[in-house]
Amino acid sequence: MINNVLEYLEEACQKYPAKTAFIEPGKSYTYEQAVEIAKTIGSNIAQKKVYGKPIAVIADRDLISLMGFFGIVYAGNFYVPIDKALPLERKNTILRVMDPALVLYQEKDAKSMEGMDLQERHCTMESLYHGQVSIDEEALAKVREQHLSTMPLYIMFTSGSTGVPKGVVVSHGSVVDLVEQFAVTFAFKEDEIFANQAPFDFDVSVKDIYSTIKNKATMCIIPKSMFIMPKKLLSYLDENKATTIIWAASAMSVVATFKGLDKVKPESLRNIMFSGEVLPMKVLHYWQKNLPDANYVNLYGPTEITCNCTYYKVDRPFGMEEVLPIGKAFPNTQILLLNEEGKEVAEGETGEICVRGCSLALGYYNNDEATKKAFCQNPLHNSYIDRIYRTGDMGYYNERHELVFAARKDHQIKHMGHRIELAEIEIPVNALDFIDKCCCVYDEQAEKIVLFYEAAKECNVEIIEKLQVKLPKYMCPNRMIHMEKIPMNSHEKMDRVKLKKMLSEVYHES
Repeated sequence: MINNVLEYLEEACQKYPAKTAFIEPGKSYTYEQAVEIAKTIGSNIAQKKVYGKPIAVIADRDLISLMGFFGIVYAGNFYVPIDKALPLERKNTILRVMDPALVLYQEKDAKSMEGMDLQERHCTMESLYHGQVSIDEEALAKVREQHLSTMPLYIMFTSGSTGVPKGVVVSHGSVVDLVEQFAVTFAFKEDEIFANQAPFDFDVSVKDIYSTIKNKATMCIIPKSMFIMPKKLLSYLDENKATTIIWAASAMSVVATFKGLDKVKPESLRNIMFSGEVLPMKVLHYWQKNLPDANYVNLYGPTEITCNCTYYKVDRPFGMEEVLPIGKAFPNTQILLLNEEGKEVAEGETGEICVRGCSLALGYYNNDEATKKAFCQNPLHNSYIDRIYRTGDMGYYNERHELVFAARKDHQIKHMGHRIELAEIEIPVNALDFIDKCCCVYDEQAEKIVLFYEAAKECNVEIIEKLQVKLPKYMCPNRMIHMEKIPMNSHEKMDRVKLKKMLSEVYHES
C-alpha cells in the first residue's frame, strides 16, 4: 500500500534510473538524478530541525522548484508553492496565514523577494543542494518511519474568487487516491509524456506531477511564454512527443483563438483533458476537428477535493449551445446533490454538488471557521463521522444520468423579479463566432447585468441582435463592455473580483 508519494518516485527510479523523468527547455533530469537532488535538499532541510511544518517555495515553472517540493517531503514537511510573479501583497497574505518554518527561493529570483515578510527564515535552493551534507540516509529513514498517509503533502491557496484566498491542506493519501484512479480510468502507460501547462501553485499541476511518477512516465514543463506563441507551443509538444495534456480550459481557448492547430498538429497527443471553467463548445469543436483521434475528457472538481471528483469522456457530438456534462464520479468518490435543507434533490432537479470520500482535503490552514462551514457532517445521517465538502456549485443529472454543472451558487442573481444563472447568458455569447471570451457579472447597486467580452472589435449591437432571439428580454445584458483582454487571476480563471471592482471604480453610474 502506497502511503507516501515519494514511493512512486523511488519505484520509478529503481526500475528506470536512466529514464528521463522531467524536462524543461534545454534541461532534463533522469529519475536517478531527481531522487539524488531531492534527497540532498531533504537532508539539508532535516538539519534545520523543522520537521512537520509548512515550507514555502517561491516557485517558478522549472525543474529546481519541483525538486524543492520533493526535497521538502523527504524532510518530513509539506510544501506551499507561491508563484514568484504574484503581487507582493498576495505573497505576504499567504505568508501571514501559514507562518512557514522556511521560505525557499532561487538565487536568480532574489529580486522577487523584496518587500516580503520573511522574518529571517529564508534560504536559497542552491544552498540546500550544495549544503553541509550530501545525502543523510539515516535522517531520511527516521522521517519515513514516522510518516502517515493522513499527513499533509502540500497547501494550495485558492484563487480567491471571493477576494479572500484560503490555504487548502491536502494529504498524501488523497493524492495517492487521485493518481491511482486516474491511472485506471484513463489507462495511462509508462510511455506517457505529460505536457505540464499549469503553474505549480495551481492544483491542475498536481495531476501532471504525480501521474508522471506514479506511471513511471515523463513530464515536460511548458514555459508560460509559449502560450502567447501558439505555433511555438504546439511545436514544443510535437518535438517532445507529448501524449497527454491536462490543461485549464483557458489554455485550450488560447490555441483555438489563434488557430494554432492550423499550423502545427502534435499527432502524438492521445489524451486531451481540460478543467477549471466551462469550455466553450466552439473551442472543443476546433480541437476535435484538428485532432479527431484523441480522447477528450471534461474534468471537474475544486481544490478542496484534490483536483477532480468527476469526469466525462466526450463520446458524442455536441451542438454549439449545448453544455458538456461533467459526467460521473471517480471510483471511491460519491456525489450528492443537496437542497438548502440538506436533503437530496429529486431526479432532474438542481442541487448543490457535495462530495464525499477520501479525496477530501484536510481543511483550510489556520482557518477553523471556514473549514467547519465547507467541510461538514453528511446531513443525510449522523450515525458516525462522515465528512462532505460543499462545493458551492450547482448541478443536475440529465436524461442520460450524466452530471451537468449548472452554475456557481453565488453566480445566481435576482433581476427584475427573475432568478437568473449568469452562465445561461455566457453560453450563447460564447457560441458567437466573433466572440473570443466573455464573462457576466451583476452590478447590484445599479441593478444591471454587465457583459464583459473579448472580440476583434466592439460589437454590442450584433451581440444584442443575436441574444434577443435566444433569451428573454430580462436576461439580456443591460451594459456591454468590450475589452482587449479580460483579466485572469493567477489560476487562469476569469477574475470576477477584479471585474466587479472595475465596475464600482470606473463604470458605475452615479
